[in-house]
Amino acid sequence: MSEFELDLLLQKAFEQCERFGHPLDPEQKEILRSTLHQETRSNPLTQLTDEQRQAVLQFTQNQPDWKTSLLNDWLQNRDSGAMQFVRDRYGLAWLNSITAEDLAAYRDRETQLNIGDRIEVSNTLWEWVQDDDREWYICTVIGLTEAENSRNTRCTIRFENGQEYDIQGVYDWNRSNWR
Repeated sequence: MSEFELDLLLQKAFEQCERFGHPLDPEQKEILRSTLHQETRSNPLTQLTDEQRQAVLQFTQNQPDWKTSLLNDWLQNRDSGAMQFVRDRYGLAWLNSITAEDLAAYRDRETQLNIGDRIEVSNTLWEWVQDDDREWYICTVIGLTEAENSRNTRCTIRFENGQEYDIQGVYDWNRSNWR
């Protein structure tokens, strides 16, 4: 069902509520609209091949302002390298439709850590630094505390010097701080 058809259906429901003497206030209407649109919306990343999706996930992980970076390439008619397919095949509307939740859904699915994995972590985990001053350190995953949802998953790492560090929200809010 298209967004337009969905909006028409919602409008009919709102009108029925009014006819039966139970009109909805604007806030209630907006809650219903946003909930229904979220539930019926599909993740735009499902349209990609595995290789394309991996390129997007890798690019977004390494570029905090990834959409801006791509748009600047397009405006200045520069090649976007491994991401050029987005411009050539999908376009601006598709690019703008991608949300952080869409990316997280695939990152969580495709990037599950295991004890013994070697990863790099950024110093932004334990100190505030400018993006230009970001440094990466090699470490080993020595513990995982999985939770029902990814927001609460913790990961314990050990640096080469023997120090250990606990990463809260390793798949969610701290995802951009390791690779």
